[in-house]
Amino acid sequence: MAKRAFNLPNLLTYARILAVPLIVVCFYLEGRTRPTDFWRWAAFWIFVVASITDYFDGYIARIWSQTSNIGKMLDPIADKLLVAAALLLLAFDRTIDKWSLWAAIIILCREVLVSGLREYLAELKVSVPVTRLAKWKTTMQLVAIGFLLAGPAGELVFPWTIEVGITLLWLSALVTLYTGWDYFRAGMKHIIDE
Repeated sequence: MAKRAFNLPNLLTYARILAVPLIVVCFYLEGRTRPTDFWRWAAFWIFVVASITDYFDGYIARIWSQTSNIGKMLDPIADKLLVAAALLLLAFDRTIDKWSLWAAIIILCREVLVSGLREYLAELKVSVPVTRLAKWKTTMQLVAIGFLLAGPAGELVFPWTIEVGITLLWLSALVTLYTGWDYFRAGMKHIIDE
């Protein structure tokens, strides 16, 4: 049991969860130190490495036959923590504001609603598998947030960093709405049958 809990795919998931407070600390230190892009880039690179682990933990678990119940439970939680924390930090420092906040709200609401639906359906012994489009949705969210985390520091390297990030955030919010509806529709069938 302990061996499965500490296999490589699960260690990657744990690392993704630990990345969340590190990114928060980077944002905190950015506001407390002299104007420099160091902490913004540190948050960006921690996020990028954490996002890459999202692909490799599932891939390694499948090819090495190391899937586990704790991994199945923690993987989506790690994704949601990473996305939610980053969106809240970006809203706090006003990288996303005004109309762009609605894209973040759509993403966060969908994640909470789908998590609640999955929990309810689990009590009914119903599993709603993750669709390929939902995996692409997560990838789009991570790429959009990566651009936004680079934010003002990224603008010095690529002048439209924030605009690209906001555009991708809105695209991922639209895909998020669609996949949320897809899960809700699949779940409602079981709820009505119940």
